[in-house]
Amino acid sequence: MELLKRLINEVPNIPVEEVIIGVFSTLIKAGKYEGLASTLHYERPHHKVRNSGSLEKLSLRELAEFSLSDNLIEASVGMAAINAVAAFTKNNYRKVNAKDIILEKGKGKNVGVIGHFPFLVEMRNEFNKLQIFEKQPQENDLSENKIPRYLPNADVVALTATSITNHTFDNIMKFTSSKSYIVMLGPSTPLSPILFDFGIDVISGTIVKNYSIFRKNVIQATPTRFMEGKEFVTIFKKDFK
Repeated sequence: MELLKRLINEVPNIPVEEVIIGVFSTLIKAGKYEGLASTLHYERPHHKVRNSGSLEKLSLRELAEFSLSDNLIEASVGMAAINAVAAFTKNNYRKVNAKDIILEKGKGKNVGVIGHFPFLVEMRNEFNKLQIFEKQPQENDLSENKIPRYLPNADVVALTATSITNHTFDNIMKFTSSKSYIVMLGPSTPLSPILFDFGIDVISGTIVKNYSIFRKNVIQATPTRFMEGKEFVTIFKKDFK
């Protein structure tokens, strides 16, 4: 939780204009700050969200504190609030796709992936070994209980940012090698150099470029990879030395 607490400390106590909790994405607007995160929920997503119906009455900092909740929908709201501020700070962004970074660093090596990213499955033959760990394993995936056994052998680790949202980040990072090159990716990724203090080498996330277009996509349940009004950006630890 230390990572979340540090990220929350960066979020100001300012009014919130809009909170949208979509099927796939959660979106928050607070003045100049606009942030998104993947919407996580249970198999039956009928868990009440605190202050639902009047979330805009809370400050952006108060919503960011939802990230500490064990309620996955509340935690998704919290991540969107955190990301609104992190995305706005423009920390040496590069327009580089995480796919290209993982291919460059992992070619011919062992790659461990937390989360099922279809584009990595398509690149399987480029790696010596590709092991994907999932809470709900698909074909050829490994269950998350295999992480302690196999993840320490990965030269490159691709880690979904939903591991922060669901509070599994700390436990996963315990099983990465000190020699591993670690990439965090996905729409929930906080574009904050704070993550570099917790073992991440590359941070690849999504920023909102056109709020009105992106907003409509969220409301109408467009999966993130197909959404318009966004931009993929990356920041590198080496740029902050």
